[in-house]
Amino acid sequence: MTAASFRAKVDHGSAAIRGLNGVTRERSETLHRQSERSGAHPCHPERSAKRVVEGLLLAIALAFCAYAPAQATLQADPAVLYAQMKDAYAKGTADHWAYRDQLYYYASILAAGRAYSLQHPDDPAYGELANLTIQIGAALHYNPLTNHDGATWWVREAAVYVQKNSTDTALIAQAGVMLSRANAYDDPAQLAAYADEDASATLKQFPHDTDAMNTQLEADWRSWILTKDPKWRALALQRMSQPYFPIANLPTTFGEDLITTARSANANVDGYSDAEKANSAAFLKRLEKLGNLRVIASVNGQSHAGQMGTLAPADEYFGPLQVSVLGMRNQLDRLNKLLDLGWGDRISGDAVNLEIAIDDLHKVYPRDRDVPPMLAKVYALLGRFGTPAARDAAAQAKSMLIVEYPDSPQGREFLQST
Repeated sequence: MTAASFRAKVDHGSAAIRGLNGVTRERSETLHRQSERSGAHPCHPERSAKRVVEGLLLAIALAFCAYAPAQATLQADPAVLYAQMKDAYAKGTADHWAYRDQLYYYASILAAGRAYSLQHPDDPAYGELANLTIQIGAALHYNPLTNHDGATWWVREAAVYVQKNSTDTALIAQAGVMLSRANAYDDPAQLAAYADEDASATLKQFPHDTDAMNTQLEADWRSWILTKDPKWRALALQRMSQPYFPIANLPTTFGEDLITTARSANANVDGYSDAEKANSAAFLKRLEKLGNLRVIASVNGQSHAGQMGTLAPADEYFGPLQVSVLGMRNQLDRLNKLLDLGWGDRISGDAVNLEIAIDDLHKVYPRDRDVPPMLAKVYALLGRFGTPAARDAAAQAKSMLIVEYPDSPQGREFLQST
């Protein structure tokens, strides 16, 4: 697969995000004929015209077929990744590329990018996936606070790659914008400002879209939780009080918290402005009229079940010391006991390596249920050291916990205590 042929598929992916405006029937038929002449179907030995997928899906599948699953941390199954991209593309086409469909399609691209980064970083397709991650991510106004694909690290890596290697000035500029978002990961005030800006741009691009409106609401609500700046809480209450806001579709992840907050403001609990009280009253009045018709739903563009919803196997190993999930738990206990015995900063390096291992686990299995509790525990452990490396690692663990896992019990507890 040449860079030029893959770049043609990148153009196809961009067209999909714009509603398939640039995709032609002739292009699809050309790809079909090329596949027929090759005598084989991607990832399968037999020819099957029915299973030919356009553009990017075909290119990614062909690239993955060059490899057997490597004995690395990530066991990327080419057939699974191919099926995810194919399904996401088919779903988007069937639904005329609504905002939710485009998020889902982008999630499949992020999954492929992660796979190449972790397994095949020297393959030419790595760079093309980095380009596509930036191109489509910029079109969708990617923001770590409202994106739930657990791929901030890959977005950052892709942006750096584009800045160093691309000659496309527009793409380089897009990479700079996305890198600023990824690098605001540990700057709550800046991340909050970016989140509202990006979500507002998304709603302008997808006016009256229920998921886009919920994304804007989520940006402001999570900004309030993250920064404790009341202007974000006031903005969230204002948005959901509007007569056109789809309160029947409040997200499951934070909808009940918003309702609780509105009830507190309406009950004249201290700390709320007059505007917040009025907006809360308007919202609750609409909610009461809605009655049992409310359907709580999450804005989930990511295909979690297929690409990152699994638990890490017991025999997979992570970090510089190559430890399993069980080994991480044991290491947490061991280091805390050694600190109790007075070992102090002499074992700071071991704690830092443990945080790196947990970060590696998060990169491959971001929805593993052990990640949030271990992030909370390693943060507490690192706080017992006085070294700069331990402080930096603790800051990294904290950022991951409160930005990527704010709805976990550990994330909620941490955010409520700060």
